[in-house]
Amino acid sequence: MDSASSTPVRKPRHGDELVCDVDGYDRRGWAVGRAVDPQGRAYRVRLRGAVPGDRVRVAVVRRRGERIDGTSVGHLARGPDLVESRCRHFGTCGGCSFQDLAYGAQLAAAHAAVTQALALHGLEASVDAVLGDPEPWHYRNKMEFTFAARRWIEAGEPEGVDADFALGLHVPGRHDKVMDVEECVIAFGEAQGIVRDARDLAREAGLAPWNLRDHTGLLRHLVLRKASHSDQILAYLVTSTEAATLVDPFAQRLCAHQPAITTFVQGINTRPASVAVGERDRVLTGPGFITERLAGLDLRISPTSFFQTNTRQAELLARLVREEALVGGSSPECVFDLCSGGGVLSLLLASSAGRVVGFEIVPSAVADALANARRNGIDNVEFVEGDVARELPAHAGGPPPDVCVVDPPRAGMHADVVRALGKLAPRRIVFVACDLAASGGDVAALVAAGWSLARVRPIDLFPHTPHVECVLTLER
Repeated sequence: MDSASSTPVRKPRHGDELVCDVDGYDRRGWAVGRAVDPQGRAYRVRLRGAVPGDRVRVAVVRRRGERIDGTSVGHLARGPDLVESRCRHFGTCGGCSFQDLAYGAQLAAAHAAVTQALALHGLEASVDAVLGDPEPWHYRNKMEFTFAARRWIEAGEPEGVDADFALGLHVPGRHDKVMDVEECVIAFGEAQGIVRDARDLAREAGLAPWNLRDHTGLLRHLVLRKASHSDQILAYLVTSTEAATLVDPFAQRLCAHQPAITTFVQGINTRPASVAVGERDRVLTGPGFITERLAGLDLRISPTSFFQTNTRQAELLARLVREEALVGGSSPECVFDLCSGGGVLSLLLASSAGRVVGFEIVPSAVADALANARRNGIDNVEFVEGDVARELPAHAGGPPPDVCVVDPPRAGMHADVVRALGKLAPRRIVFVACDLAASGGDVAALVAAGWSLARVRPIDLFPHTPHVECVLTLER
């Protein structure tokens, strides 16, 4: 036998190059495609920096079986939906995956992702067209920025630049470093100037940024929220200690430089976990919250309460939920709203229902919901504070709801909640899924318990990202 032919032909290794034809995206926004090695073996390739229709030369980073993670080293052809990205940080920060893809193509990709997520869980239903945002730029009403003692150096920066202070966003896959954000084309307009001044003033005052490795420093996060209707802006500074003699002058100076800030709140988080939520809060200026108007409701939004980050599309989402909950003009006697947040959906449904009960685990969100009910003069709604998995079964013995609205966290519902819904047996469930691939298992469990999936209505709340919201209607 020829010795050359008896030598095993190896599979691609780190650093090898292949040609990949990109045909779509995965659920995390990575471009995916097909590549064939010199021996004719086919691989599925995942990479950044490409759009469907591209032909890309890819360097192998890692291989697992027939799947390859790679990095683009050159484009041989570009797809028909390629557009020029608007942000100088695109490709580094990771906040947007699809800025270089035409918006219509983004919506088509979102529709395909919803269809694939349903199939993943064995679900069948007609999927409506994705409802896009008519203005898909500067739509975010909330941005969470991180302080860090180690700054990510971007390509093109000169050698020797300062790298010991950053205020911005994490680079994908690097939780130890933060990239200074100089612009963001999806954040509300004033955010850029506030972040710039906060960074400069903190450095001038010698305030130490949080070290993500050894858990030292004062400044941890800066969360900015804007109410589109009232133009009020809330700044929420999360620090490791109270340090009032340092924080209070900083807050005063920042508000003087940025008079659009209507309230400034400090949150103190002494724990190592990098979360932008304080164990306790101090209101330094203003009322400690902002007010928004949505679907005819006047709403209070505090630093940590849940509110959809795209106000315009949130109003559309609320309308879709209301339409599905009240299909045919029905007026349910009782509606349960699970994971009710600040009470938006509960209050919106109260005008057409005899009674609404909202369930929510976050105390500040419940406080907002109760305040919102008072602000709007709505008295046929109540809010139960606590873990839905524990509180819902406790209500299963009372008058059953006609309709349940479910808006769970990204990972979906606890199994106890699914079982409790089975005992409550509402005739209709309106399920709001922010990640159908993750929470589709809950929908499948409800279908197995006797409901049928009647309609799927996707809506793009987060343009230029792989996330797509869905309103799913289940009937029995």
